[in-house]
Amino acid sequence: MNADLRPVAPRRPDAPRRALLAALAALASGLVQAQPAGNPIYTCTLPDGRRMTSDRLIAACNGVEQRVLNRDGSLREVIPPTLTAEERTRQEAQQRREAQQRQAQMDAVRRDRNLTSRFPDESAHQRAREAAIGPVLAALRSSEQRLEALQRERKPLLDETEFYKDRALPDKLRQQLAANEAAAEAQRHAIETHRAELDRINGNYDAELARLRKLWAGAPPGSLGTTPSATVPVAADLRNGAATPR
Repeated sequence: MNADLRPVAPRRPDAPRRALLAALAALASGLVQAQPAGNPIYTCTLPDGRRMTSDRLIAACNGVEQRVLNRDGSLREVIPPTLTAEERTRQEAQQRREAQQRQAQMDAVRRDRNLTSRFPDESAHQRAREAAIGPVLAALRSSEQRLEALQRERKPLLDETEFYKDRALPDKLRQQLAANEAAAEAQRHAIETHRAELDRINGNYDAELARLRKLWAGAPPGSLGTTPSATVPVAADLRNGAATPR
């Protein structure tokens, strides 16, 4: 019985498999090419001009920059000089100062943007000023009126002392005069406090307005230095002759 013998073609990998093999071969080739041949070379120039070269980090070069080269002479990396304890302390202090300056600048930008958002024009700022000084003016008027009332109350007490020119004042009259004077002194002190508070608030708003005018004119936020902070007194504190910053 004769067999039908036909040549059989060899099986070939399918297309995806061939693509995967080609990609792996290319990757392996790239990795081989990326690998620097041999150990690196360390080199530096000492302060006296001498050039040092070694196949490892050079201890004598700790105080200067060391360049790490591949065997073909190309630069692999640069190792900065090792700092002394004093140099490290100065560097850290400088880094802290720079970080603080960056933070202060960001804060100034944020405050200026908040300022122009809160006060889009001068009339808005004027309304805020009037709202801030209103309670202080009211407290000032109240203290002035109370002082006037105490002065009126004192007049009959002083008239009564005329009957005791050559004699000691009665205890009750002496106590009334002392209480009147203490109350009047407290009101005089409160009046001084309120007037100083008015000056302070107006001064802060004046500085803030000068800054706003520059920002409204187009100055970039954060470009005008430290931002002044206006203050607003608290009504309860004003009644006690004190003010609290906003």
